[in-house]
Amino acid sequence: MSRASTYDALLLVSFGGPEGPDDVIPFLENVTRGRNVPRERLEQVGQHYHLFGGVSPINRQCRELKAAIEADFAAHGLDLPVYWGNRNWDPYLADTVRRMKDDGIRHAAAFVTSAYSGYSTNDQYLEDIARARARVPDAPLIDKLPVYCLRPGFVDPYVDAVRDALAELPADATRRLVFTAHSVPLSQPGRENYVAELDEVARRVAGRAAPGVPWTLAYQSRSGPPSQPWLEPDIVDHLESLDAEGVTAVAVAPIGFVSDHMEVKYDLDVEAADRAAKLGMAFARARTPYTDPRFVALPRELLLEDGAT
Repeated sequence: MSRASTYDALLLVSFGGPEGPDDVIPFLENVTRGRNVPRERLEQVGQHYHLFGGVSPINRQCRELKAAIEADFAAHGLDLPVYWGNRNWDPYLADTVRRMKDDGIRHAAAFVTSAYSGYSTNDQYLEDIARARARVPDAPLIDKLPVYCLRPGFVDPYVDAVRDALAELPADATRRLVFTAHSVPLSQPGRENYVAELDEVARRVAGRAAPGVPWTLAYQSRSGPPSQPWLEPDIVDHLESLDAEGVTAVAVAPIGFVSDHMEVKYDLDVEAADRAAKLGMAFARARTPYTDPRFVALPRELLLEDGAT
């Protein structure tokens, strides 16, 4: 029996992001609640968003992904409504769960816009779902669909994206392929599984897209205090190291992300690209899966598989 027969809805779960300048600080307060982050630090990070008009691309991307999933379901005869809720911004997950309950939904599958295992990439979303359900009396049951980082629908779009990014670099350059993902504290539960999955995705993508091109795994978007060890190397520091090795061109593939989150748009397209330019290093950034039809099909494929969630 497929999972689809168990469910009467799909819930798209994401991080959320500000959609205007007045949203930026309240959004960052939501993200950092309980962590005693100074107001000055929030304002500093807020400037990243203000470079883009105070708008994160993630909510627009979720709307477009939701619409694409709905179209994919309709094209393949899967009669399930699709809902969307966020951890940190409107539409908040609890509000969406309340609407699902009011619509008569009893048992939903959740597809999270995070492909990996680990705490912040998987377990925290399970906590978000449980917390949202606890706030809604008689809430529908919600099961998170399996981790999908090694599925073809995630890996294959990155293979094509890396090929295209490498093609943008000068043919006579000394090239390097760098995969990136969001850094996490070394003390975070599940960190070993997260790193192992990232390494395996990188190995598979590099082996198919760029045989013979050296590759490395780096990290970005660190947000903890300097005294706390996080996964390294940081992508900007890594570019300096590559320059010292004689690398003259780099293609960066943000395999830790499913779409161009603010971390991709700022940390790579602004910060890393600027550092590469100062080093005289050619720089190309591979696109994320986003609404690639192969990625869009993943929720349906997971739902149609046999077995328990």
